[in-house]
This record gives sequence, structure tokens and C-alpha cells, in this order.
Amino acid sequence: MAGILAWFWNERFWLPHNVTWADLQSTEEAAFPQAEDLYLAFPLAFCIFMIRLLFERFIAKPCALGLKVQANGPQKAQPNAILEKVFTAITKHPDEKRLEGLSKQLDWDVRSIQRWFRQRRNQEKPSTLTKFCESMWRFTFYLYIFTYGVRFLKKDFGIMFTHHIVTVTLITFSYVTNLTRVGTLTLCLHDAADVVLEAAKMANYCKCQKLSDLLFLTFAIVFIVSRLGIYPLWILNTTLFELYEALGNFPALWVFNVLLVILQVLHWFWSYLIIKAAYKAISKGKAGKWNPLHVAKDDRSDIESSSDEEETVPRSKTPHSTITTNGTGGANGTNGYLTGGTCSEEH
Repeated sequence: MAGILAWFWNERFWLPHNVTWADLQSTEEAAFPQAEDLYLAFPLAFCIFMIRLLFERFIAKPCALGLKVQANGPQKAQPNAILEKVFTAITKHPDEKRLEGLSKQLDWDVRSIQRWFRQRRNQEKPSTLTKFCESMWRFTFYLYIFTYGVRFLKKDFGIMFTHHIVTVTLITFSYVTNLTRVGTLTLCLHDAADVVLEAAKMANYCKCQKLSDLLFLTFAIVFIVSRLGIYPLWILNTTLFELYEALGNFPALWVFNVLLVILQVLHWFWSYLIIKAAYKAISKGKAGKWNPLHVAKDDRSDIESSSDEEETVPRSKTPHSTITTNGTGGANGTNGYLTGGTCSEEH
């Protein structure tokens, strides 16, 4: 095991040639990130989960009810022990052969059984009230994280615009290798747009259409500017060129840059989807009310198509019922590497 760990944490892979793990040990004069600190993520995640439950129940839900957000969900399926057992233990989408078997067993026609399974599937989808509470939590969480990130960055970086949380792998990588400025700037850059998006969704759930449209447009602008402008010109430019000149060549730096480039490819893809959604929304707006969030809506809100009822299925029996950094950042241009500053200052 010791040999495997020594091979995995090989200094020539993770660190520049003039740096060793001993150099990154915290002292009274300087504090550096330690891989062991990442264990704190587990209890922290549990605490955040509990805070979310309390927030949604005692803050978000009363706010939603006060704004008259609908609390009712899809129509519930008629209680039936046999169908419920098939649904929970076997399949939620029975094939034709199973439908025929259930039809004979229950003395129901096939279409009524299809309708029951459709209603039962819809029954598990969250209500508008639940989705509003989720969006209010995300709105509050992203707003706090974004404000916290801006508070601890140096002033010359300004306010970053953001969208999704960067992958756990990228953040962990930046922390372990002491490239914390790149990681924190990328994280901050991906939060601001989420604040606007969740606000737009809340406005949509409250049926404030004009406000929802305005927030959606704001979200699209913030997303594209931050992902296709600030991120490649500021952060990628630094990690691909300036870091190489400052720290030299070592394998972990290439892995780090590959992760950042993959993230940029995702930015292009997501921007394409947003522009496509906005175009469809504007096109529909020519003939009627513009509703961009309905074009790019939450798939969970979809009620399954009633096309199942239009299927040509012979009725065999009578039914019993009918029933969704500037990157480098550090003063010496080395991304905070061995500058002697504290960890909190480098963040």
C-alpha cells in the first residue's frame, strides 16, 4: 500500500520540478492546502443538506404559499395493489404482453391499465410548489456562494459572472496542487448566472411573465459573456500560457489544462442551447406571448403526452373505473505558489 501511495503522489507528476510536498507543509508563517482537508467535504455536505431541508420547509414553502404558487400535483392513480406491485417491483412501463396479462387478471381493458400507469408515473413528479422551493433554495445558495467568493478575491479581478459549479475533479485537483486561485475564480465565475436563472424560474412559477422574460434574457447575456468571454480570455489564457512560463512543464499542469479546456467545450455547447432556446422564444413571441422558460423548461414538469390514450388498442373488457484567473493572481505571477501568504489570502 505504501508503494502504491508513493507512486500515486509522485512529486514529478503533481508538482513543478523545483517544488516538493515538504515545501507545501503548513507552518506558522504560511498555510497551504492539504489533501486531508478534503475529508471535511463529507460532513459539510451533510450539514448543507440538513440546512436545505429546513430552508425549503420553513422559509421557501411559506413564501411560495404566500405568492399563491400552486401546491397541487398531478392527478393520483386509483389505488390498486396488483398494479402498484408491478409498478414498484417490476416495471413502470409495461410491455404489450404484460398489459394483456394484467387485463385478464383485473378484468380491465388495456387502455385503462395504460392510463393507470401513466397517472402513476406522473404522480411521482414534483409539484410546482416543490419546484419553486428547490429554485428558491438554489437562488439563495448560489447568491451566498457568489457573494462569499467575490468577498475573498482580490479587488483587481472584479465581479465574475458565472453559471454551474465546476466539476469536483477540477476543484479537488486545483486544491491538492495549490492552484487554488484558478479553482476559486472558476468556481465564482460559474455561480452568478445561476442566481439569475433560479430567479427567473421563481418568477415563472409565480406567473410573473414579464419579469420572467427579463430575467431569462439577463441570464443568457451573463452566461454568454462569462463563459465565452471572461473564462477563455482571462482564466484559460493564464493557465495555458502564463502558468507554463512561471512554473515550467510538469504532467499535472497538462491534466489541469485539459480539464479546463473540456469545461470550455461544455460552455460552447450550453451557449448554443441557450441561444437556440432564446431564438425559439422570440419566434413564438411574434405570434403570441413570449415565454422563454417554457421553451427551455424543466423536463420534470412535463406531463406525459396523452398520445397513449390515442393508441389503437382493442377494448376487450369493460373497465371497473376510469382514471415531469486572471488566473495567476499572485503578486509574483505564479498563481500564489510559495508566496508565503496564508491560504485564506490566496482564496
